Amino acid sequence: MIHNVQIRDMLVEEKEVVRQLLIDSYRQYESEYQDPDVWTEYLDHIAFSVDNPDVDRILVARSGQDILGTLQLFESSEKAYDRPELNIFSPIVRLLAVHPKARGHGIAQKLLKESIRYAQSKGAANLYLHSSDKMQKAIRLYEWLGFKRDKSKDFQNHDILVKCFRFDIKKEASVYESI
Repeated sequence: MIHNVQIRDMLVEEKEVVRQLLIDSYRQYESEYQDPDVWTEYLDHIAFSVDNPDVDRILVARSGQDILGTLQLFESSEKAYDRPELNIFSPIVRLLAVHPKARGHGIAQKLLKESIRYAQSKGAANLYLHSSDKMQKAIRLYEWLGFKRDKSKDFQNHDILVKCFRFDIKKEASVYESI
């Protein structure tokens, strides 16, 4: 049973555990990739992400000594994706992951809600994230939390349409003020 989940910044000594959690979590999408080279490139990118100097914060969800989930926050589309042309200058969530054995316990929600609080503390009007049709369960969660599609910030990565979702802080944040 999972109890007392705490969200906080990743500690340096937790990097390898977080790296493995990301790999274990995203491996479920491997069969969705028809080109094995694209999958390998994606997995390498995920593995490197915990060492990315452009990341603003890496959050972890812990229960006791176990790290059950993680996500990364970036300050702009240039830092998050090396895509300044998207013109996103608000926090961006990347690589939300919950360990397969810890799913269904609200961990992703807690990580996202902390991200919303973080964006509020930065005075941001929006919080962004991107996903693809390969991740339907995640998209349902984003929409349930109040993220809306923003097609103007979509982009193409290989043969994948990477869809943008935006949370409007001023409009939706009151939902989370009591959290």
